[in-house]
Amino acid sequence: MLFGVPTMYHRIANALDDDRALASSISGARLLVSGSGPLMTSDYQRIERASGQRVVERYGMTETLIITSADPEAPPRPGYVGQALPSVEIRVVDEAREDVPADDETVGTVLVRSPSLFDGYLHMPQATEATMSGAWFSTGDLGVISREGSLRLVGRGSTDLVKSGGYRIGTGEIEQVLLEHPGVEEVAVAGLPDDDLGERIVAWIVPVGGAELDTQELIDYVANRLASHKRPREIRFLTQLPRNAMGKIQKHLLLTVAVKGRM
Repeated sequence: MLFGVPTMYHRIANALDDDRALASSISGARLLVSGSGPLMTSDYQRIERASGQRVVERYGMTETLIITSADPEAPPRPGYVGQALPSVEIRVVDEAREDVPADDETVGTVLVRSPSLFDGYLHMPQATEATMSGAWFSTGDLGVISREGSLRLVGRGSTDLVKSGGYRIGTGEIEQVLLEHPGVEEVAVAGLPDDDLGERIVAWIVPVGGAELDTQELIDYVANRLASHKRPREIRFLTQLPRNAMGKIQKHLLLTVAVKGRM
């Protein structure tokens, strides 16, 4: 069995085409589980195509334990972390704490109510109060709800929600589209302050093999697949993205350095 984060599966997907031994090893696994963030649909599809294995997505936090899980026996829905487990309740709400429509499109903050919810942060009453509203815990994660009640994560509220030109935009779907571009190895998308739009969408891209990519072509690539207001207004190229020990991209470092004019 393999329990991993999306970064691990992205690197596995990149290696599968050239490594038959890896594909053989993955095909013999009993269970592949991804958590701690949204799994890119393209990575899910490449792994299934090369190994015949489906990655089961689930969602949980230290404060909540497991919240949702996809059903491995149900038809696959890449990008969805499934429905709430028995006794667990979830809501996706807007800034007024009103439930967003279950339309697979409207982005909101994920709230959880569960018997397994933590009691609070040790010696940090203000942090506990900031995340609790009655019995509901605010995860800080952004998601959308399908008509069937399945949850799809789109990122973190602190770095993955861009308010640009009056729109609330989740960066996850932009990253997913850019990762489908054959010249893009890795990508991180976030918002930077903008005098006109409030925030402008910026993409930090690591090109495949260090190749030179055309900025406008990448912007048009997104605009042709998503609504035009979701296109990046700026592309910045890097040789690598900053990551923590678990391999998760540290967007706050990109934003901090960018504001200082160094990245």
